[in-house]
Amino acid sequence: MPTLITINLVNKSTQSHGFYFFQEPAKYTGGTKVYSNSLFGAPLSPYDDPTSGGGSLTFRSNLQFVAGVQQSDNNVPPVGQASGYGTATRPIDLTTSDGSPTNNSTLLAISDTSGLGLSAPKFTPGVQAGAFRITTPSYNAGANNYLAGSAVQLANGSYVLSNFVLASPAANIDAQPILKYYVAVGDFVSGTVMNFTTSSVTAALCDATSGKVSFNVTYDASGKWQIS
Repeated sequence: MPTLITINLVNKSTQSHGFYFFQEPAKYTGGTKVYSNSLFGAPLSPYDDPTSGGGSLTFRSNLQFVAGVQQSDNNVPPVGQASGYGTATRPIDLTTSDGSPTNNSTLLAISDTSGLGLSAPKFTPGVQAGAFRITTPSYNAGANNYLAGSAVQLANGSYVLSNFVLASPAANIDAQPILKYYVAVGDFVSGTVMNFTTSSVTAALCDATSGKVSFNVTYDASGKWQIS
């Protein structure tokens, strides 16, 4: 059975709100600006509402590192819109601290007939500890935009590109994922670009870097978060 990151959310405020879940961006080598997507979003009524209360939102994702690429119509993905389309993903290993071989790198393949693909991961030396690598082929960057970075697999089996950079032709993109997850008030559905810096300031932080994988989050009547 795969290990799941699980976040259970209860709305103890007096109003219905939209809530969305997102991840702290990986540390990247290669690429320029880092972008983030919402992983999941939905409305939630107050828990104590006499007619529609008693409910909760649960976010679950597989604790497996995943490389992801996506085609986009924009070289600057706009906040509030879907980041792109035609996503390809591969579960992948991270480079170990002692340098022992792991399947830590994958190659992006671009086809006019079959779209995007990622090769089966294999070991490549020189990737920093705690990171994986996506290597891009040569292509016309003026006519095509490709996003590359860290994806997650949700509990229902679907994949979402969590955070990413705009790829460049014939380049290495190294991503060091960070297992920190956030819950915020707002309306960003899965796969929609959001501003991590702005959103994280007032969000609830669920830190899984120490091995904890289950969190209970309450949004209280004063607009503050309680996390356990």
